[in-house]
Amino acid sequence: MQNRGLIKFIAILFALVSIYQLSFTFVANKVKSDAKSFAGGNTEKEVKYLDSLGKKSVFNLGILEYTYNEVKDKQINKGLDLEGGINVILQISVKDVLKGLANNSTNPVLNKALSDAKKNQQGNQSFLDAFYEAFDAASAGTNTKLASPDVFGNRSLAEEIKFQMSDSDVKKVVNKKVEESVESAFRVLRERIDKFGVTQPNIVKLGNTGRILVELPGAKDVDRAKKLLSSTAQLEFWETLKVDEVGNYLMTVNEALKKTEKNTAAVVVDTVKDKDSAINKLLVDKKDSTATKKEFNPFFDKLVSGGQQGSPVLAYVNTKDTAVINGYFKRADIKSLLPANLTDAKFVWGKPSSKEVDVVELYALKGNRTNVAPMSGGVLVDASDSFDQMGKPSVTMQMNGAGARIWEELTGRAYTQKSNIAIVLDNIVYSAPGVSTGPIAGGRSEISGTFTIEETKDLSNVLRAGKLPAAAEIVQSEIVGPSLGQKAIDDGLMSSIIGLLLVSLWMLIYYGKSGWYANIALAVNLLFLFGVMASFGFVLTLPGIAGIVLTMGTAVDANIIIFERAKEELRAGLSLDEAVKKSFSWTGAMRSIIDANVTHILTGGILYIFGTGPIKGFALTLLIGIITSLFTSIFITRIFLDRAVAKGTKLEFANSWSKNWFTGFNFDFLKIKKGTYIFSSCVVIISLISIFFVNGLDQGVDFVGGRTFQIKFEKPVESSAVAAELSKVFGSAEAKVFGTDDQLKITTKYKIEAEGVNIDTEVNQKLFETLKNHFSPNMTYDKFTNLYEGKKLGVLQASKISPAISADIKTNSFWAVLGAMLVVGLYLVVSFRKLGYSLGALAAVAHDVIFVLGIYSLCYKFMPFHMEMDQHFIAAILTVIGYSMNDTVIVFDRIREFLAGKRKGNFNQIVNDSINTTLSRTINTSLTMLLVLLIMFVFGGESIRGFIFAMLVGIAIGTYSSLFIATPVLVDTMSKADKEEIEKRHE
Repeated sequence: MQNRGLIKFIAILFALVSIYQLSFTFVANKVKSDAKSFAGGNTEKEVKYLDSLGKKSVFNLGILEYTYNEVKDKQINKGLDLEGGINVILQISVKDVLKGLANNSTNPVLNKALSDAKKNQQGNQSFLDAFYEAFDAASAGTNTKLASPDVFGNRSLAEEIKFQMSDSDVKKVVNKKVEESVESAFRVLRERIDKFGVTQPNIVKLGNTGRILVELPGAKDVDRAKKLLSSTAQLEFWETLKVDEVGNYLMTVNEALKKTEKNTAAVVVDTVKDKDSAINKLLVDKKDSTATKKEFNPFFDKLVSGGQQGSPVLAYVNTKDTAVINGYFKRADIKSLLPANLTDAKFVWGKPSSKEVDVVELYALKGNRTNVAPMSGGVLVDASDSFDQMGKPSVTMQMNGAGARIWEELTGRAYTQKSNIAIVLDNIVYSAPGVSTGPIAGGRSEISGTFTIEETKDLSNVLRAGKLPAAAEIVQSEIVGPSLGQKAIDDGLMSSIIGLLLVSLWMLIYYGKSGWYANIALAVNLLFLFGVMASFGFVLTLPGIAGIVLTMGTAVDANIIIFERAKEELRAGLSLDEAVKKSFSWTGAMRSIIDANVTHILTGGILYIFGTGPIKGFALTLLIGIITSLFTSIFITRIFLDRAVAKGTKLEFANSWSKNWFTGFNFDFLKIKKGTYIFSSCVVIISLISIFFVNGLDQGVDFVGGRTFQIKFEKPVESSAVAAELSKVFGSAEAKVFGTDDQLKITTKYKIEAEGVNIDTEVNQKLFETLKNHFSPNMTYDKFTNLYEGKKLGVLQASKISPAISADIKTNSFWAVLGAMLVVGLYLVVSFRKLGYSLGALAAVAHDVIFVLGIYSLCYKFMPFHMEMDQHFIAAILTVIGYSMNDTVIVFDRIREFLAGKRKGNFNQIVNDSINTTLSRTINTSLTMLLVLLIMFVFGGESIRGFIFAMLVGIAIGTYSSLFIATPVLVDTMSKADKEEIEKRHE
């Protein structure tokens, strides 16, 4: 090998750099372990401990010293499926941004386009593109343009949009403004997260989709985190109306509803003729009314109790009934009943109490025609958490000069009129204090109420960071408990170590001394792989660990091809030195290795482009592993082999007992092609019938949207009974055993299209209330829902995927599979310069994909593990495509070599010889891969078992198809003239 010295230098340098980079991971883990021990399970204490070390030296390398902040920036970060925590994707409402750019215009064309865009948006299509399409359709036949004064050609954008501009020019400005809004949201969220109190938070913009990925490793309080992220921080100050001013209207509403609502449950109340007395009874003290006659009161029956006279609180209502009451207030017939003094009134809800989470307050705000608050949060210059005069947690605000003047005027009017001022954040009243000491000057004020310390910290945080430019909807979320993350690490390590040991043992058994060289190259490959991940800050996920284990298979695959070629050359009479040189030459094993790995890299690249989250981690690990394994297999192994040749070591690339294994095959593969065609055709037909007409596929929430919860119970439960209980509450729900009988995976689509964190909280509360009878009495909502160290019961993992995200995932998955097949097929056409090779490979791959889909369709109803169609499954399919191509390319390379060489025989004989001479490599590689996958299937954990099973089936059927489908198709698609010309050369 030329430049052996340079290769050694590069390898040693690479190894040292890898060890150096990995040392930061070891040091960071040691510091975090010390922090956990010090904190004793107290997350806040743990964060403070780590913050205290942030700028202190924790790693000394002679003249180089590193602080903890520097060390943690250089470590291999663990994904949330290993670390535990909260992961969300926020969708900044582009619709709201566009409304703002149009100054909330009432233009019918604009508003129709906004509405239609929301309904017609396709998978993987941005809202902006959908809006432009809808606007073109809505404006057809009208004079309305994007630059119209009542669309985007308004005063706010007068400097950038002129009336005479074309729609295409306006689109450029609008696109820029939307991007600026997303960037603004990104900055606001980053500032909030920095104050949240978790180690190594991560926030990333996802291309130009308007989506932002937020990861909070180690975060425990689920509801708190979601509120912090999705709150727009739209702070407003409104004057309130009192019970006395609104009571008559509410009575009128109740009477009107009696005519339209069904009497489903009669309630006992006093019947009195005096209206004021009735208001007092129904609004002030509903609970204590004495029964004299049953009467139906649609509105008042929804109230828990009424507010006191003179209070801004109109009533107290169960959270579950707020949607119904909102619906009443929005009805045109109910709005028409508003008296003149209440025409612009706004009915809003208060902040749920931390003590009574199921009850909220109803307020009425003094509205106006413009629907603009007398004062907004834009006047704030600072906010901090503090304590009020009673020692209760509160938030202190400081306003600028303009705000101070308005605040003094507002508080003066409230003092004179004995009214209240509602402090409204994101359309929720946080408090509504009265003013008892006269107008408040200086612009300093306080928000007090039923707050916890954490709530005041978060509220002051979002007020300081500023408001989001538009609503941020959580379209995808994943919550992983720390104990579940640790289990995933343990399972991953177990499968990795066992897989590594068994692969290494097999190489020693089959290849003898040369197997040692392959194992050393494998160890170096793993060092390089982790070194690259640490150097570039890549995140390690559970699928990523699967990718590392699979890398072991690809690493030995190249060595198997080289060793098998060397054995052939030794049998042909070449010396050891000549055999080694030949096996490492382009005409030896290199062409096959490069072709096989390029196809694998192409499918891995497509998986990385179209995948999201952990799947990107899997694809990235696989890609890095392929590249590092090529380097170590080709160069590191070569160094050891050349050294053995130079020393005169006897090498046969086998042990005495394995020397003749898998040799001497003389099977006529083409003779049985009709039988294999019939068998495969039957499998394909049965699979397609099952997929499209009988069982279908078990589509996970990744593809259809929904919510999933992994819940651990105290004792085994009946999944069908739990599903029935939940269906009564959620309308529909599935419950399947997940691993053990005391653990279920629950799926529901309940309110998946509804927006707002309050919906997520509502779902969590309903889930808890329905299932709490399966737990002991000490199980609380917080224990059930939130995360904490050592958590073993309740919700261990939860995820939510909105229909918009699932549509994108489904579209991406389709193009990923189709794209992988087409790109690899194109590469084979270029590499082999014959269409038949590409057709044979594509036929085999299509056969394999349909076969795996068919197995999942036929078996998902009774298999003891989950066989859902999700992103992990698509990753498995693409991996199967890569390995199927890998096997096929090796066979095709040998066919091309024999057809171009001097081997004697007719066309079919040469093709059969090609297959038979590669069987040793095919069997070895497949056995190695199946062994590794089997270990992962057994020890890798329940969450990736379905993913691994797909690859197990795929690798097995891929080996079959490369021999019995790809090659016969190649033979059958080759022209008669080409066959005759080949046979003439080989007579």
